[in-house]
Amino acid sequence: MNACPTEAPPVPVSAPIAFHKLVKDSHVHGSLYTDPAIWNAELRQIWGRTWVYVGHESEVPNANDYVMKSIGPEPVIMTRGRDGRVHLLHNRCPHRGNRVCMTEQGNARSFTCPYHGWTFANDGALKGWPFPSGYEGVDRSELGLGRVARVDSYRGFVFGSLAAEGPSLQEHLGAAMRSIDALCETSPEGEVEITAGFLKHKVRANWKFLVENETDGYHPSFVHASIFEVAQSGIGSLYSAESTAVSRDFGNGHTENDLRPEFRKRDQPLSWFGTTADKLPEYVAKMNAAYGEEKARRILIDGTPHIMIFPNLFIAEIQIFVIQPVAVDETIQHVTALQFKGAPDLNRRLRQQTMGSVGPAGFLLADDAEMYERTQMGVQMRNPEWLFLGRGKHRERRDEDGFLIGDNTDEVPSRGIWRHYRALMEAA
Repeated sequence: MNACPTEAPPVPVSAPIAFHKLVKDSHVHGSLYTDPAIWNAELRQIWGRTWVYVGHESEVPNANDYVMKSIGPEPVIMTRGRDGRVHLLHNRCPHRGNRVCMTEQGNARSFTCPYHGWTFANDGALKGWPFPSGYEGVDRSELGLGRVARVDSYRGFVFGSLAAEGPSLQEHLGAAMRSIDALCETSPEGEVEITAGFLKHKVRANWKFLVENETDGYHPSFVHASIFEVAQSGIGSLYSAESTAVSRDFGNGHTENDLRPEFRKRDQPLSWFGTTADKLPEYVAKMNAAYGEEKARRILIDGTPHIMIFPNLFIAEIQIFVIQPVAVDETIQHVTALQFKGAPDLNRRLRQQTMGSVGPAGFLLADDAEMYERTQMGVQMRNPEWLFLGRGKHRERRDEDGFLIGDNTDEVPSRGIWRHYRALMEAA
């Protein structure tokens, strides 16, 4: 017996949106941030088709562990089965659509829907239902929790795609995999752990403002001037007009601020973290033992990446941000301190710095949040209609690997994000 109809009723389709008229080489139209029809199209073309970062394997280390996550606005449950596999399940009972899991995380072999008591294994399979005589002849195997169509991971970072077909995760990540590799090498054991817990920040702004901002090297000197002055960290100089750091477009929407040229000029291990090797002797000793002194020194000088992996994962040196769009004008940022396996002394300071910068009383994220909401208010006005993204276009160039780069204050990343966005939105 079929558990669901073979054909869905026809859904009215609105007129296609002419994205080639809204996304130009150095301009984007303001309606891209405010139009509900565009938001709905993004849910189909981006969040419904591409690879989206969901979580990290270290968040479900044991069999039957689970944690609540999302793909765009849609909630999903990330579980680890008894066989060790990571599953991504839609949090929706197939009976009446109720959510079967309401707690943020835990350990459970099954989930029971609170509405009618249907019970599901943590791989999504339907285990049973109350008063089973009422379901005689029904095929239980067709009534499990929905599973995210494709699940894959790279170096512990778990991605999901709601589309059954499309590019592989490796094809999607492309050169961004090198940055994840560099991040993992910051650990003497070669692994990142996401175990510090998440802070959630809601802003009244479109998700694309956040994506653009993460690798916008133009704003820090102005938006974050106060914290740079108070902290005296030297970060401000990385985003000055004289900085040798570069902005880069990796393709596929992935972009970065490559700060290594500045750190290499300093030639001081752990300068990227605002400290010195003698302050973290245990960590430095473990790195030397793991990689040899020459490679360990290079890793400790270069530091961790500052990269936005499209559409929602921002690796920000000492933290990761996960961007979750929930409405055309509302976005949640989930942020946590990075933790490196085998580096407890470094990890303690990472947690402290994260609280200071993006915690409830932190300065850095509050600065950005104010800008997001101001831009959302401003872009609703229609004079002028267009936003200009042409900074540094005259000095774009190719690096030794063929990627477009510019000065660190140039808008190479924003132009790369919008090129990829337009390609996705125009895809059949």
